Amino acid sequence: MAEPETNDLEQQTVPKVITFMSSLLQRVVESNDNSRRFRSQKISVFHGLTRPTISIRSYLERIFKYANCSPSCFVVAYVYLDRFMQMQPSLPINSFNVHRLLITSVLVSAKFMDDMYYNNAYYAKVGGISIVEMNLLEVDFLFGLSFQLNVTPATFHAYCSFLQREMWMESPLQHLAEPSLNIGRPLKIHCCFNEDESTHQQQLAV
Repeated sequence: MAEPETNDLEQQTVPKVITFMSSLLQRVVESNDNSRRFRSQKISVFHGLTRPTISIRSYLERIFKYANCSPSCFVVAYVYLDRFMQMQPSLPINSFNVHRLLITSVLVSAKFMDDMYYNNAYYAKVGGISIVEMNLLEVDFLFGLSFQLNVTPATFHAYCSFLQREMWMESPLQHLAEPSLNIGRPLKIHCCFNEDESTHQQQLAV
């Protein structure tokens, strides 16, 4: 998939969570790509034969533009990515699998979070993959998470704070105050389950 062009208006309408996530994931990908620890990692269904030419930020912006899912979905998608990496330590996120992991995590998040969402065929088209591959990625991702999709409000806000803090630490001189994610709306009631993640460490940020 080629790098799409974005105009100034489109850049202004993209939620800050997209910027924060893409910046953090880009640093994680670069770190893991250069780490000797992951040179002989396990190959999974999420690995592409080549590195996609589209950047992580442009890919997330494309998903946001066409999938029409809420900004909250991207935070929950990040939670899922983090959980997946913790539960599948032999599959670190890198430049060969980050795009497929992103489209899959957003798809699963949208189905869990939003009242209305597009089907897998549509997400496959947005992600630049086949419907067969999209279905396979979704199933593998769900089993990789052991179907642990519940996200408490406390966990949700903890990840929001984490993303903001990471962005603030990366470029403190560019902001007079800490940036806001502008999520827009709280988690729905069905996310309010007891879940103790007070000692949770974000494993993506290596």
